[in-house]
Amino acid sequence: MAEKWSIQGEYFENCNCEVLCPCIHSGMQAMPKDGHCDVPLLFHIDEGRYGDVELNGLNVVSVLQTPGPMAEGNGTVALYVDERADDKQREALAAIFSGEAGGPMGALASLITNILGVKYVPIEYRSEGKKRGGSIPDILDMEVEAITGADSEEPIWLDNAPHPASTRLAVAKSTRGTFTDYGLKWDNSGRNGHYATIEWAGP
Repeated sequence: MAEKWSIQGEYFENCNCEVLCPCIHSGMQAMPKDGHCDVPLLFHIDEGRYGDVELNGLNVVSVLQTPGPMAEGNGTVALYVDERADDKQREALAAIFSGEAGGPMGALASLITNILGVKYVPIEYRSEGKKRGGSIPDILDMEVEAITGADSEEPIWLDNAPHPASTRLAVAKSTRGTFTDYGLKWDNSGRNGHYATIEWAGP
């Protein structure tokens, strides 16, 4: 029987589309700006548990690339798990963020045809006001900043958004967004971003 699990925390992302990513208003059916989608998603777990394994304070990055509209699938994914995790925590995080354990990432699993691998690396996650940032040495450097609305102190929020991470997303734009690994390389600086709190459970 699959283990019961839950996580609460934050995430942010930076894709290669202009603000606002067309996935949001098309249910992932629209063609990405460059004809393909390049998007890292960085997760920080404030509190989490997979069976009897605690996951508090750990970070995970999922890097996704699709050759066309995301809903058409044929995606490629690479997973990076916090090197601070012990063996049981690594297994738990890999199960959750690969979609094997169900939950939101499980809903995306059918869109993936190529898994590049799982690496255990140091992952930095930062949450400072309207900015979210993070990095993996020599692989990823990413920061997004919320776009503010009529109240210049508050982000513009998208509610009831058809997004697997959260239905409430801050609209953001990246200040940095570079990735290099597995023969993939891009710079999404100045492109679309989002951040949100997450509350997931499975299976």
